[in-house]
Amino acid sequence: MAASSRSAREAKRRIQQMEAKRELRRGQEKRRKRDNLVAAGAGAAAVVLAVVLQLTAFAGNPTEDEYAAAQAGLAEPSASASPSATPSAPATNGPNIPAADTAAGKTFTGQLLLNGSPLGVEVDGTKAPQAAAVFKSLSDQGYFNGKTCHRLTTADKFGVLQCGSPNGDGQGDPNYTWGPLENTPADNTYPAGTIAVARTGNNAYGNGTQFFIVYKDTVIPADAAGGYTVVGKVTSGLDVVSNVAAAGITPGASDTDGAPKQPVTIDSFSLK
Repeated sequence: MAASSRSAREAKRRIQQMEAKRELRRGQEKRRKRDNLVAAGAGAAAVVLAVVLQLTAFAGNPTEDEYAAAQAGLAEPSASASPSATPSAPATNGPNIPAADTAAGKTFTGQLLLNGSPLGVEVDGTKAPQAAAVFKSLSDQGYFNGKTCHRLTTADKFGVLQCGSPNGDGQGDPNYTWGPLENTPADNTYPAGTIAVARTGNNAYGNGTQFFIVYKDTVIPADAAGGYTVVGKVTSGLDVVSNVAAAGITPGASDTDGAPKQPVTIDSFSLK
């Protein structure tokens, strides 16, 4: 009887050990599944964050890394936007946006003064009447006076200086957005001297107060909304921007995309 009791206790102990091992394996399997889900969720969050940054950083015009990826066939120009994405601005202009017909058919000339150095500029109201109307209005109001140029790219095939952010941080003014896109290059090439309008990503009515000056021939792939409105050109003094680029950047979005090491302030922007 005693031997039978010992055997029974031993058998019960072995069963308990087996059950404990099974429970341990179940717990390990659950943790593996949970960890996999967490990793997948983190990966998805990273993708979403990357898309958000791509659509919002520097008011939308793509970085040279995105250009390189597109050129290498790693991404389509519209890959950053969902086909069902809702535009961040309406497809009409508000009453605070000047009418295109105030600039239609006109050519404005003037001067952009950066850090005390002048650039001659020309704004084309024939090819881009809405953009020309906006920039003539902003310049007449003195909007650009004291604004900064917050972004500089220095890649081999991507060279732009971007200016006009309300607070100098690359963010736009959500109460001042307009469209449509005008005079966008069919081949996505922006020659040196081009002045183009920056915008929020994938939105033809996402133009604002920011613009970029191309200081060397640059190719910027179009996104789902299209290219970037070319509003005018630099007619003299482009070396002012080239010299800013030569001074280098403080890397931000990449090693060749960030804030210019030489701070740049718009002293004035006049058009007549």
